[in-house]
Parts: sequence; structure tokens; C-alpha cells
Amino acid sequence: MSTGPDDDGVTSTRDREGPDPRRWKALSVCLVAGFMTLLDVSIVNVALPSIRTGLEAPQSALQWVVSGYALTFGLILVPAGRFGDMYGRRNAFVFGVVLFTLASAAAGVAGDPTLLVVARLVQGLAGGVINPQVSGLIQQLFRGAERGRAFGMLGTVIGVSTAIGPLLGGLLINLGGDVDGWRLVFYVNVPIGILAVLLAYRYIRPAAREPRPRETMDPVGVLLLAAGVVLVLLPLVEGHEWRASAKWPSLLGGLVVLAAFAAWERRYGRNHQPMVDLSLFRRRSYALGALVGALYFAGFTAIFFILTLYLQNGLGYSALEAGLATTSFAGGSAVASLFGGRIVTRLGRPLVVAGLVLVAVFLAVTALAVQLVPGTHVAWAVAVPLLLAGLGSGLVISPNQTLTLSEVPVAGAGSAGGVLQTGQRIGTAVGIAAIGSVFFSEVASSRGDYATAFRHSLLVTIAFVLVALVVAVIDVITSRRAARS
Repeated sequence: MSTGPDDDGVTSTRDREGPDPRRWKALSVCLVAGFMTLLDVSIVNVALPSIRTGLEAPQSALQWVVSGYALTFGLILVPAGRFGDMYGRRNAFVFGVVLFTLASAAAGVAGDPTLLVVARLVQGLAGGVINPQVSGLIQQLFRGAERGRAFGMLGTVIGVSTAIGPLLGGLLINLGGDVDGWRLVFYVNVPIGILAVLLAYRYIRPAAREPRPRETMDPVGVLLLAAGVVLVLLPLVEGHEWRASAKWPSLLGGLVVLAAFAAWERRYGRNHQPMVDLSLFRRRSYALGALVGALYFAGFTAIFFILTLYLQNGLGYSALEAGLATTSFAGGSAVASLFGGRIVTRLGRPLVVAGLVLVAVFLAVTALAVQLVPGTHVAWAVAVPLLLAGLGSGLVISPNQTLTLSEVPVAGAGSAGGVLQTGQRIGTAVGIAAIGSVFFSEVASSRGDYATAFRHSLLVTIAFVLVALVVAVIDVITSRRAARS
């Protein structure tokens, strides 16, 4: 990775002046906002009983409180990344944080389930605007080993926000009570968002280069991609609300629309700058890295979903106790992400391979611990294997993101990051749908044996991790062959 010219070969004003002295402060602002948006993916799960009590919400509304956020989040990632590339990442970042803050306040004051669902849909859109700007700004502000460290910090945020959400949600609900405690889950975003906007204008300076005037947002591409993502994600995030006979036509239709989107982008790219530069997928580091990320997120985020269900529904743990059980994974992931970010530029993809091996091995140990230890003590039994699996996870997420984006031109970093994160969101939805289906089917067939359901669904999680491991190993082997030739 270059320390002088931009990755696309154009020397920017920033490169001639040297690194931005405020870059680490700018990164901290980005990470705080990113943490806020990713936290809302998991924190709301433990608040659902409180929302049901406080608003007398039906199950369909509760489902949309969770799935609506995931749907709109994944829908906007790529267009938002493209917008930031064209018109300035700081402006797009600030707009997203302002919108997220207002939507959080609206969710907190919602007096009926419909208003809460609308606020969550807007929250998801805002989160999808913010996140590609974060990865794009890291590409823009950092070079070489520093970029690896910055992505390491981002990996820590991803891992911790996903794992600590149930714990923080439990604490806030205990503080606010069963009827209105859920409102604090949303209100907590408001002061954070206001602070992030003020600090963004102070520490994130606009990009030195003006957008090229002939670029457009590629409206046909935006519509095709939006339709394809909705058709693929909707039946997945809706889970048990849809019958299998209704899911498959939507999924197949989504794949057809995404194929049409790829054909359009190839045609459009002959004379214009497309929304997604499909030549990125001819870069082995990007194509295989994106696939590793999607597969790993399919297994990784489902761990907390099924563990929380097992502990709360199967063993009667409170929301706070269930959240505490996930903290060992979060702690391990946080430490390893920082370490992995520092050494990824030296070790490359073998570091990701090592992390995936650790995750697979210690998730298997977790399944064994659940089988051997009585249910009342299971949280203690799984603490150590989850800690070690978390260490492995920290060596996967941030190093993989660093390597995947390493050859991406800075001018297209936002849209490339958006595509990468869209793959992760789709992977998450596929994983939760598949693993959740195994879990609930096993609970039904075994008449409430949550321990067996957790173990069997954890095996599906491990399978996703192992497939990601195979892809990572292929990348290591092909890169070594290319180096020798």
C-alpha cells in the first residue's frame, strides 16, 4: 500500500501536505458513531419484552422493530457509499448522524407500535448512510500500517457492539423499568449523536479533491440494487413470519434483479462511472475477502441470537444475566482486533485463517460445554471457550476488512466499503434465518429442549465458519502461487 499517491494513482493535496494531524481524533468520532449504529442491531433484542409490555405491541410489530432496521440498513449502504465518494464523506457522515439521532429520539417518544416501527426504519437508513463513510474515511485518512491499526479499531467496535448490546440493553431496562425501560435504549443515542456531529465538524476535514462533474448517482443502478436487496433480505429478516412457499419466489426474484443490476453496471460503465465498479471483483483480495466476510458474519452474529434465546427462554435468565454471558466473547474480540490490526500488514491472509480456526475450534468446545454442564451453570461453563472464540473473531473481522480494501482506489472507497458491508448484512440475515430455523425446529420437535437446540444450531454456525476458512485458505494458496510465478 502506497504512502504517497492515492491508490488510484492520483496524488491528492492531502498526500502532498502529509498525513492529517487530526486523523486519530477524526477516527474516534467515526468509531463512536459506528458503534452507535451497530449497537442498535443487537441491543433492541433484549428490549422486546419491555416494548411489548409498554406499548401492548403485537408480535408482528415487534418483528418489524428488529427486521425493519436490518432491512433499511442493508438497503442504503452502497448508494450512500457512492454519494459520499462523490459529494464528500464528512457531509454524508454528518447527515447520517443527524438523521440517526432524530430517529432515535422519535423512537424513544413513540406512543404506539406503528410510530416505533417507522422510527426504526429511518434509524436503519441513517445507520446505512454512516457506515460506508467510516470505512471510506479510514481509506482516505490512513496509509500502510496505520490503516491496519485503524481498521483494527473498527473491528473492535464491530465485535464489541454486536456482543455487548444485550448487556447494555439489560442494564438500561433494569434502570428504566419493565414498562418504559425500552425507551432508554433509544434515548441513549441522542447525546452521543449530538456530540458526534459537533466533533465531526471540528476534526474531520473535507476531502481535498472536488468530485468529478460528469459523475452521476446512476439512478437506474440504484433502483435495481435497491429492489434486488429488498427481495433478498425481506424474506430472510422476516424469519417465521413468511411461509417457505413465499420466501423462495422472493429470493429467486432478488437474485434475478441483482443479475440485471450487474449487467446494467457493466453496460453503464462503458461511458460513465457506475455506482459499483465491477472490476473490483477481478481483484482476488477484494472478491475473496468479501466472500469470507459474508460467510463469517452469517455465523458470527447468530451466536448471540441463539445464546440469548437459550439463556432467557430455556433457562430463565434475565436480560441482564443473558447479556453478561456474552461479554467474554466481546472482551476477547476487542483485544484481538487491536492486536490483529497492528500485525495484519506483515502477516496478511494467514492471520485470518488462524482466527477462523480458533473460532471454529472453540465454538465446538462451547457446544461440548453445554452438553456436559448442568443448565444452571452453563453461563460459567461457556465463558472461557467464548473468550477464546472471541480472540479468534478479533483476528478475522478487522484484518479481513483491511486486506479486502487494501487494493481499492481511495476515490471509490465508500462504494467499495458499502458493497462489502452489504454482503455482511446479507450474510447476517442468511445466517440468522438458517441457524434460527434449526434452533426453533429443534425446540419444537424436542418439546422445549433448549440445550439440544442450542448445540445443534451452533453446529450450523461452525459450518459457516468452516466454509469461510476454506475460502481464506484458497486465497492464501492462490496468492502464494501468484507470487512464485
